Amino acid sequence: MDYGISVEEIGQRMKAFRLGAMLTPEELAKKAGVSRAAIYRYESGQPAKIDILVRIASLLGVSLATLMGAGVEYIVSAISFFERMRQLEENVEQIIVLFGPVSYLLTTDQYDEFLPEILAESIPKHVDDYDQAISEVSTLVEILRKRKQAYRARTPNVISLTSGAELTQFLKLGFVGGPNLQGVDLKKRQEIARIEIENIVQLLRNQPIGVQLGVVVDSMPGSSLQIFREANRRSVAVSPYRLGAFANIRLGVATISSAPEATSLYQTVTNQLWNRAIKGEQAADYIEKTILK
Repeated sequence: MDYGISVEEIGQRMKAFRLGAMLTPEELAKKAGVSRAAIYRYESGQPAKIDILVRIASLLGVSLATLMGAGVEYIVSAISFFERMRQLEENVEQIIVLFGPVSYLLTTDQYDEFLPEILAESIPKHVDDYDQAISEVSTLVEILRKRKQAYRARTPNVISLTSGAELTQFLKLGFVGGPNLQGVDLKKRQEIARIEIENIVQLLRNQPIGVQLGVVVDSMPGSSLQIFREANRRSVAVSPYRLGAFANIRLGVATISSAPEATSLYQTVTNQLWNRAIKGEQAADYIEKTILK
């Protein structure tokens, strides 16, 4: 297995953290005292001197170890995190997903239509950085849409686990960004949630090639989890960010690691959940009779 530091991946991380810092290549170049062309070179996978990497890491608010991928990546920006997801998914053969209430890669196009509004709703209007947070939503949505486009073009194998309890809550609350929202058509939002849950039922019944779904009817981990498997490497991403009902795109620390101990432990957890999950027609019947009744 390959766990070494990759110059190309340093460039990918640099781009992800730059996006999270809401800096253009020109702005980062000016702050770092290098040319714009140099930033483009670094982000495309060409090496940079260590003193420049130290400077850039500081400007982007991350440690040099995180920028280089030496150990665990600690990520405090949803934009940076989902950009890293997009990058990791470019070359994977298999993705194992625990992401409630539904896996974004398997959602319908209608989900994308409402997602910007839901993410904007999740930001309290009284926070000091409200305008900045709202401006970041479009960047995040664009990254997510690129992820879905890449997934549909490549169709890597996906094993997706979802919680029956979260699906029940999703249908009850509807596709909303936060509690007690004013001027929101709750019935319409509940119908959107129903369409997404019905989509899961269809996937369970039709079982598209490369897609495996399981519904866990007892407890699930509190954080979302994805394992990325390539021919010679595994990575695991653990995240507090969520895109469904009561979305969270502001607070928390996500981590990414390719360390053997981390990937092995999380693989064991997902194996246990997969073995306990109901699948296929049984899972589809359970959702229809218990959740969509």
